[in-house]
Amino acid sequence: MSDTLNTVLLGIIEGITEFLPISSTGHLLVAERWLGERSELFNVAIQAGAILAIVLIYWRRIVNLLTRFDDPQNRDYLAKLIVAFLITSVLGLIATRLGWKLPETVLPVALAFLIGGILILLIEHHVAGRPPSSVVTWKVAFFVGTCQILAAIFPGTSRSAATIFAAMLVGLTFRPAATEFAFLVGIPTMFAATGYELLKIRGHSQNEDWNALAIGFVVSGVVAFIAVKWLLRYVQSHRFTLFAWYRIVLGTVLLGAVMTGAMR
Repeated sequence: MSDTLNTVLLGIIEGITEFLPISSTGHLLVAERWLGERSELFNVAIQAGAILAIVLIYWRRIVNLLTRFDDPQNRDYLAKLIVAFLITSVLGLIATRLGWKLPETVLPVALAFLIGGILILLIEHHVAGRPPSSVVTWKVAFFVGTCQILAAIFPGTSRSAATIFAAMLVGLTFRPAATEFAFLVGIPTMFAATGYELLKIRGHSQNEDWNALAIGFVVSGVVAFIAVKWLLRYVQSHRFTLFAWYRIVLGTVLLGAVMTGAMR
């Protein structure tokens, strides 16, 4: 395949997987085995495209939260978003100081896919009998902020999965509300992570393929916009079990590939 087609495919993979509860990091790590490894700057660019998509989808909600301080509900919701983000930031700083780096082998990704899928099924079963609640409590904010760091430590975990199901597990059982809070917390978190990555790689981009960056950014943004719009409609009337079984099947296939030596 041509390099341009590979770039488009990586942009599509990032766009689909960044906000669905199936892990963009895990999918990209596996995909790059066939499509070729890319620079850190390229990965930052396609993630930025996905972030822009989510900002465009929620721009009215974001503006409302940042301007309607006279509304007590807005102030309360914004305060919980900020606390969740700060918890993640502190934990991320600790992980960075400890020198924690994401593994680059397929085995931990396969295990995370498999275990994550099983956990989704268990959590969905656990909350099935509860009445739907859309109240974001401080407990929800704390657990979402804490669990959000899991995706930065364990590849294949999925930031959106960790935060959505953390919220559901501690009381935010109305799936659209849990999804919205998880996505809104993800916006500053992903902007901060992207900015940090840009600072790390500054001065090392002289040989970068800027056309590939532009293509990946645009493709990722467009696909992420479509994927998130679809997900927000889907969770209005469906559970997340579809994604759980997808993760279990993919994790099993990858684990088999590792065990047979087909992948490392």
